[in-house]
Amino acid sequence: MSLKDKINDDLKAAMKAKDKIRLETIRSIRALILEFEKSGTDKELTLEDEIKMLTAAAKKRKEAIEQFDNAGRTELAEKEKAELAIIHEYLPKQLTDEEVEAEIRKIADEVGAKEKSDFPKLMPAAIKALKGKADGKVIKGIVDKILS
Repeated sequence: MSLKDKINDDLKAAMKAKDKIRLETIRSIRALILEFEKSGTDKELTLEDEIKMLTAAAKKRKEAIEQFDNAGRTELAEKEKAELAIIHEYLPKQLTDEEVEAEIRKIADEVGAKEKSDFPKLMPAAIKALKGKADGKVIKGIVDKILS
């Protein structure tokens, strides 16, 4: 089932359940999909495009949570956390830090990265391999740890 179909089904279910936060979040994801379709690129929505879209939406929520927490607006931070959890339901399963480290060590062996100067070789390969499966900050932190 494509993301678009799943979103439409979940949107109907959220309307019937009168789940306001889920409804708002799913509508925002649906808006991203519609915006992509009407962008005039005449290309199908690929899995990579879906992941990119959902990752961007998740990143916005994470940044908002941080801002609201810093400003002491816990009720708004809680709403963003709920939306982030809903978005994560549509993303591929996130890897644990240990799993990410194991993958990056494998990639480091493949590209021959052993020291800090190899960062430009390892980081792009790690980002490409783990796209949508791990947060970019986590990947960068582990790459730094491995190369130090």
